[in-house]
Amino acid sequence: MNREQLHSFVSGSSGNESNICQIYALKDGETVYEDCWHGYQTEDAVHVASVTKGVMAILTGIAIDKGCIKSADQKVMDFFPDYTVKRGEKTIYDVTIRHLLTMTAPYKFRSEPWTKICTSQDWTKGALDFLGGRAGITGEFRYSTLGIQILSGVIENATGEKLLDFANRKLFVPLGIPEYTNHGDSSKEDQFDYLMNKNPRKREWYSDPQDTVTAGWGLCSSAQDLAKIGEMIRKDGRYKDQQIVSKDYLKEMTSVHVQPGERFGFMGYGYLWYRPHGDEPIYAAIGDGGNVIYINKEKHISIGVTGTFKPRIFDRIDFIENKVLPEID
Repeated sequence: MNREQLHSFVSGSSGNESNICQIYALKDGETVYEDCWHGYQTEDAVHVASVTKGVMAILTGIAIDKGCIKSADQKVMDFFPDYTVKRGEKTIYDVTIRHLLTMTAPYKFRSEPWTKICTSQDWTKGALDFLGGRAGITGEFRYSTLGIQILSGVIENATGEKLLDFANRKLFVPLGIPEYTNHGDSSKEDQFDYLMNKNPRKREWYSDPQDTVTAGWGLCSSAQDLAKIGEMIRKDGRYKDQQIVSKDYLKEMTSVHVQPGERFGFMGYGYLWYRPHGDEPIYAAIGDGGNVIYINKEKHISIGVTGTFKPRIFDRIDFIENKVLPEID
């Protein structure tokens, strides 16, 4: 399949590839493939859904490297001294940042309390209200988009600055990515539109009424942005002549800490990053719509793929490896 055929394959797809907006690939730091669909241009952004979590893991590592956070084993409550813990709640005091990063934190809900948290004035506090529970810390993998919101508060309280400013200053701008803006507080209707709108977006990040960005979703990036982030990770945290995040932290971040099971394609799970093929040096940040940062260290390749909302696309890794890699490798 050549490039024209790959473009036509995506354009004519009625299946999982039909929502792809952009593909951008780097090999040894050089652009080797880029293409767009559905009226998108290379510089346009797409809501990349849970790829946001992968970016949050990197920002956590930067905060650890800077000494703002002692380690991933530091207790979450160290960063919220003014938070009033509910009477009888004890588990919350034992939850660490590592529990958040590996999705093994315990919560007092069965399903994500979107309405409760997303209509509150402080989404971080809203998430904290659900952290803990009588069952204690069991080590069970429990995927939570809203629970990760606590990480935003942790980083802001640790660094003393808004997370968006920290991300622009320490990650995006050093990678040559234009600064992101804050989407701002909005209505329920706008939240829905933010998730479902299929039109190109600007580089922005959703936020709560406190101007704290959402940690589990809400980042709007281009495939080129995602590929640059992947390239930095492929090079052990370096981009050009600057160390963005330490090699040691990235090794922790991309190591398998949990095995989520069939729902997540039996992929290994690190710090909000996936290991699709066990011990092979292949890493991915994955979001709904098949949004992906894909890194293959052996092939020296980093790929960003963006797509509009389409749930449960976990075979986008297969698409990359079976259709895109043969063209660029």
